[in-house]
Amino acid sequence: MPLSAAPAPSAPRAIIVMGVSGCGKSTLGALLAQALDCPFLEGDSFHSEEAVEKMRGGEALTDADRWPWLDRLGAAIAGTVAEQGVAIAACSALKRIYRDRLRAAIGGPVRFILLANDRDELLARLGNRQGHYMPACLLDSQLALLEQPAPDEAAIVLTTDVPPAELRARALAWLG
Repeated sequence: MPLSAAPAPSAPRAIIVMGVSGCGKSTLGALLAQALDCPFLEGDSFHSEEAVEKMRGGEALTDADRWPWLDRLGAAIAGTVAEQGVAIAACSALKRIYRDRLRAAIGGPVRFILLANDRDELLARLGNRQGHYMPACLLDSQLALLEQPAPDEAAIVLTTDVPPAELRARALAWLG
């Protein structure tokens, strides 16, 4: 079956592509949304101007900075799932408590796709990225926060050492 003809999920659900900055969340999220013919929500768009300026200045966000962002994104995902049946979102979702907060806001099935790569590759990607507020100097703080999803979290880890189309195929196979 061609990837573009992937069946729509039978039950309403949210799919969150997660990971540190530069891992390819937005790229894979957009590809999955296209394949599943559903909306894609870019988590970066839900940050406050204050949070963006803080990150642009090289300062890592605190949990207090993140809670309103996660609440806004979670509500948007929930609304999109209610209207469309499925939504794809890109969100770092670095800690379990962040993923728990998103799950609570969404109120339905959530699947997570963690994109992983080694630090050197991530730094190279960040160095080549144009026009994004997240500086490479914050990568180490994100890597330090990252908690691998637990077995009960409906998650898969994909290493981003293959082309985006291959990642999409692997994600779609896992999603069923």
